[in-house]
Amino acid sequence: MTAGNPGKARGFRTRRPAAAVFDALGAEYERAFAASAAHRESLERLLADLAPRSRVLDVGSGTGRPTAQTLAAAGHRVLGVDVSPVMTALAARQVPTAEFRCADVRDLLLSEGEFDAVCVYFSLLQMERGEQRELLERLVRSLRPGGLLVAATVPVDAAGVDAVFMGQPVRVSSFGAEEFTALITRAGVVVEWEHSALFTPDHPAGAPEPHLFLHGRRH
Repeated sequence: MTAGNPGKARGFRTRRPAAAVFDALGAEYERAFAASAAHRESLERLLADLAPRSRVLDVGSGTGRPTAQTLAAAGHRVLGVDVSPVMTALAARQVPTAEFRCADVRDLLLSEGEFDAVCVYFSLLQMERGEQRELLERLVRSLRPGGLLVAATVPVDAAGVDAVFMGQPVRVSSFGAEEFTALITRAGVVVEWEHSALFTPDHPAGAPEPHLFLHGRRH
């Protein structure tokens, strides 16, 4: 299954807290998903649509690579948020030109229209479905009108399913592709681009998983 990167399953309600899962994985997660061409393509598309010096929120920022690093290197002002202290510390070292906070995004104070873009790469999967809906609505409200939302998920119909991710026990909730797209639309986003891919993490426990990437703009 899948912080700010594909396959991540970040934020799952699990028998172990999400922070413990990703503290245990650390840089191993980054290595396992470094070869995701679909994630890179998504970032390239986002860069093409962003104005200079845009303010970007990276939800589930993980080790900071590739999302925060790519955006910061292009001159954008990046705030990364991740629940894992280990991941957050790695990100701060690897991407010193971005800002990182160790926090649960569900508790983060978000102001109306404060961001030009919000990235949610595989960072909803450890949340219950209702929490995902509520958070997406809050994240969209934190975008300026016309601001960009980039979201990626593992598009499967799952509600509180126990699974193992890179050797770590997790509890996963997600939506099928059509339902997830509808969720984004209902939150106030016009979807402009979507891309599906199959990716196998570079890890002994890695198995092929579907990935769905959506790009859209706030009304």
